Amino acid sequence: MERLKGKRALITGGTSGIGLETARQFLAEGARVAITGRNPETLATALNALGGEALVFESDAANIAEQKKLAEQIGEAFGTLDILVANAGIVEMRPMGQWDEAAFDRSIGINLKGPFFLIQELLPIFANPASIVLMASVNAHIGMANTSVYGATKAALASLARTLSGELVSQGIRVNAISPGPIATPLYGKLGLPEADMKHVAASIQNQVPVKRFGEAIEVAKAVVFLASDEAPFTVGSELLMDGGLAL
Repeated sequence: MERLKGKRALITGGTSGIGLETARQFLAEGARVAITGRNPETLATALNALGGEALVFESDAANIAEQKKLAEQIGEAFGTLDILVANAGIVEMRPMGQWDEAAFDRSIGINLKGPFFLIQELLPIFANPASIVLMASVNAHIGMANTSVYGATKAALASLARTLSGELVSQGIRVNAISPGPIATPLYGKLGLPEADMKHVAASIQNQVPVKRFGEAIEVAKAVVFLASDEAPFTVGSELLMDGGLAL
């Protein structure tokens, strides 16, 4: 199928996991794709995984000046933009008493401030119609210990799907959010836990999911394709929970 034929898409945090799989699915559906990442080596690896068919841009999602630069680069490369998938994010889990201002600001910067100001900078080049998909999280809906700041940033993104829809729909821009539950991606490996502890954490999380498994990145990516495509013109300001029933 070519549900995204001719559309131009930007996927932030597109070097692994959900972002990389979304890029793969977008290319298969006929889109022109650009991805971002902070590490030149992982960007090169992702480009190779995508058969060299995507554009890659080194960009720090928490750096506001780089969001402006990225918007300029996308304008030069594509002219106009049909799809933004704001996928770049960080998971930092700490007990309430162990948070400091620097860590707090890092999570807010990457997960919330960066996407907000990137959308602002992209406003002049969004097509009409256009679609924005924000990657939120089930942690905005459940009281999981040690996720206070992470959950707050993702709750803010889910809220932006509604508030920005109210503001931007008159310009033909639809904004929606996807809130994944535990997905089998490299993200969990970045928590800095020893392998034995990581296996224990993974087993504990899996046991809490009613369907008794982790989700797959391709499952989320296919939902992003739907929200980004012309098959979803009446889907505005929504939040799709993809959590295996975790938030029931």
